[in-house]
Amino acid sequence: MTEYRIEKDSMGEMQVPATSYYGAQTQRAVLNFPISDLLFPRPFIGALGLIKKAAAETNHDLGLLEKGIAVAIAQAADEVIEGKLDDQFVVDIFQTGSGTSTNMNANEVIANRAIEIRGGKIGSRDVHPNDHVNMCQSSNDVIPTAIHVSALQEIDKKLVPALKRLNESLEKKAGEFDDVVKIARTHLQDAVPIRLGQEFSAYASMMEHATTRMESVHLHLSELAIGGTAVGTGLNCHPQFPARVVEKLSNWTGVPFREATNKFEALAGKDAAVETSSMLKTIACSLMKISNDLRWLGSGPRCGIGELLLPPTQPGSSIMPGKVNPVIPEAVTMIAAQVMGNDMTISIGGQSGNFELNVMMPVIAHNLLQSIHLMSSGCNVLAEKCVDGLIANRERCQEMVERSLALVTSLAPRIGYDKAADIAKEAYQTGRSIRQLALEKKVLPKEELEQILDPLSMTELSG
Repeated sequence: MTEYRIEKDSMGEMQVPATSYYGAQTQRAVLNFPISDLLFPRPFIGALGLIKKAAAETNHDLGLLEKGIAVAIAQAADEVIEGKLDDQFVVDIFQTGSGTSTNMNANEVIANRAIEIRGGKIGSRDVHPNDHVNMCQSSNDVIPTAIHVSALQEIDKKLVPALKRLNESLEKKAGEFDDVVKIARTHLQDAVPIRLGQEFSAYASMMEHATTRMESVHLHLSELAIGGTAVGTGLNCHPQFPARVVEKLSNWTGVPFREATNKFEALAGKDAAVETSSMLKTIACSLMKISNDLRWLGSGPRCGIGELLLPPTQPGSSIMPGKVNPVIPEAVTMIAAQVMGNDMTISIGGQSGNFELNVMMPVIAHNLLQSIHLMSSGCNVLAEKCVDGLIANRERCQEMVERSLALVTSLAPRIGYDKAADIAKEAYQTGRSIRQLALEKKVLPKEELEQILDPLSMTELSG
């Protein structure tokens, strides 16, 4: 049976598991919010640890916190940063909209672990979760700061490298496929010829733009709310506290954070998170387009388009032997759908800045970090397990080009639109090619006709 100890908070006594580092306020939240199995992710918990460590060291530097307590808090916060105390962060995402329960979860865990480090009794409050660990802070500025710190670290260290990895893979294929002429498609109908490399250059450009988009969120996401305390006025906060904390966070993470220019906005609005999510949604649209194109271009192997050969990764059917499916692009389309859904939740959350405080910060944090994580993993997997191994089905591409009615387009400037349309209609009705009919009808001299109907020349700008 679980053993308990008694801890106190401003509302009275509370039973908490004897082996836990968290205390009464965390336990109340656990009982109040038995809603989902969703907890704050590792990057966010790590960011909380960074903030609490920076706060403790800064408060000591400012002469506000006794050295022994500050050192113990910093040591306990290091364990939070390293993930050693992740099992102590037990509050559901769907909780108080300010994230106060999770801020107090961090304060209690760090306080009790600091007490233990100092040789004291857990629960004694010799290191106090509010007076010491939360000094010069409020949940209202800690949680938005943690959102920005964790999101920007994940973007810089994981997502941007993943986007560049996928971009490089697509660029490599664009070069490899540059001599492969195939038929383009508009409205899902045959269009004029294009080189497969040109098609892939579009995908690579999408990822290049994606990288630029994610790098652009630095401007606003690098602003930190710390020092605003309850409503943005900085009540109970030393005037030098925010700048010093921001400097430490920048030095430790390698990310150039800065103090928010207006802390009222930093607490009441979540526009930077909404903007970041919007960029992620845009990239999700690109990934959905690219992944679906790869699926369609690789459809077959005999009865589909079949212009690409996707690397086989696993058996595709429990009933149809030999079937292989485009599972990697399919997974990425689901990631894209999830990111788009997350963006809607974050957009609604961003509207919930009621007066001086946004009250949907936990779900904004969860969805934003999930989108960044999914996008990072998805780009790496798509590059490594699909794009890197793509092979052009050159014979199929050539066959489709020759069969296409759209080849007649290059004749239109020489013989007129109506005559060219007649040839296309007859070719469709008889099953013959544009080249065969044009030669038979002698619409132009043979040498000139062959030159005009050269598919490669159609993919390049004419003089």
